[in-house]
Amino acid sequence: MKGNMLIQNGTIYLQKKEEVGDLRIKSGVISTIATGGGLEPNGEEVVIDATGLHLLPGAIDPHVHFRDPGQPEKEDLESGSRAAASGGITSFLDMPNNIPNAIDKKTIQNKLDIAAQKCVTHHGFFVGATKGNLADIQSVEGMTGVCGIKIFMGSSTGDLLVHEQGDLEKIFSNTGGIIAVHAEDENRLQERHRHFKDRTDIAAHAEYRDTECAMIATKRAVSLAEEHEHRLHIVHLTSAEEANWLPSRKGDLVTTEVCVQHLTFDDRDMEELGTRGLVNPPIRYEEDKEALWRRLHDGTIDCVVTDHAPHSLESKSVGYPGSPAGMPGVETSLPLMLTHAMNGRCKVRDVVRWMSEGPAKVYGMKNKGSLVEGNDGDLAIVDLDNWRTASDSETWTRVGWTPYDGMKLTGWPSYTVVDGEVIHLRGSNDGLKGQSIGLPGASGRAITFS
Repeated sequence: MKGNMLIQNGTIYLQKKEEVGDLRIKSGVISTIATGGGLEPNGEEVVIDATGLHLLPGAIDPHVHFRDPGQPEKEDLESGSRAAASGGITSFLDMPNNIPNAIDKKTIQNKLDIAAQKCVTHHGFFVGATKGNLADIQSVEGMTGVCGIKIFMGSSTGDLLVHEQGDLEKIFSNTGGIIAVHAEDENRLQERHRHFKDRTDIAAHAEYRDTECAMIATKRAVSLAEEHEHRLHIVHLTSAEEANWLPSRKGDLVTTEVCVQHLTFDDRDMEELGTRGLVNPPIRYEEDKEALWRRLHDGTIDCVVTDHAPHSLESKSVGYPGSPAGMPGVETSLPLMLTHAMNGRCKVRDVVRWMSEGPAKVYGMKNKGSLVEGNDGDLAIVDLDNWRTASDSETWTRVGWTPYDGMKLTGWPSYTVVDGEVIHLRGSNDGLKGQSIGLPGASGRAITFS
């Protein structure tokens, strides 16, 4: 469903500046941007008075695990996309480690069919690489809704793993598009496991899956990309060593991302967070967090993402090392980054670059990422004066908790707009959750990638 809308008197974040003005969406597409305002309602559109609000291009999260199909008790594509919409995310890219894994045309088409029935936002899906599915990967290349290939170089979650050199060479040399890599070295993980298997303190996690484990795999992936001239995206960068090595190897061939949790937490927070903060790769140390911020600002890191990977609090409460790794994040990522901006870590303009423009550019998303005439009418209209406290009880994710419980954040979206239709509303009289008003399957569509 594509709508007609006029948004008046908001601060509009354009590509190189922000101006107070009006923005009109016609049939789901941004048709007119009038800096200074002056657009009059035509009687055929929804009108929003955005006085005091900020109009951002809809955030794009290119790294989520919405658990559909296979684990609906954790999340499915409807609950995940509603959660995303509540946080101002209008497009997401979903990872392939499902039940069954999305590793061929049949399983990918099944996810696309489910999304068409359930989602309230735009969506795309990765095809997972295995040791023997090269032909299957090739069969979905260029398919609408397929954003790239995901390779797990180290054991993390599910049973997708490709770490032998010959298998990696085969994929890099015989496929197109973009390869997104979880860069942890499997051999080092196996070698170190016996030294840590009896540790039950949460600090052991970052020691076990150490910086060297990440660095070995990152160097190996970049070498493969360079040798085969293949686009590479390194997901969830965590260490200072990787972040400081990458600038000399960046360019059009290699891009990377960082998760909001690795910009927000460090080892000093883990004792209180406990297994709520257990993720792969792990939350590391203050010097790593600071290096990630520096490399975001200098352009080494292209995107800020969530790696939204929900597990129940019951399974999380088992304790380390039995607890599964992963945390929810799509509802809070944009407010969290806007809070960092309000606290002086960055500017709102940077958040737009890292959460909208960056993902759209990395993955070649058609007509997304920026507020320009002709692009899709996807917006997050946020209130930067609306400081509210995140809490477990006010979440849309099916697992019902947030690692940011108790944190006061700002920038909660008042409206989330997809193709000119309001799909989530957070009014002054609403609770923090707001109202999810998008109908499943009626808004959002499979994304086209160049």
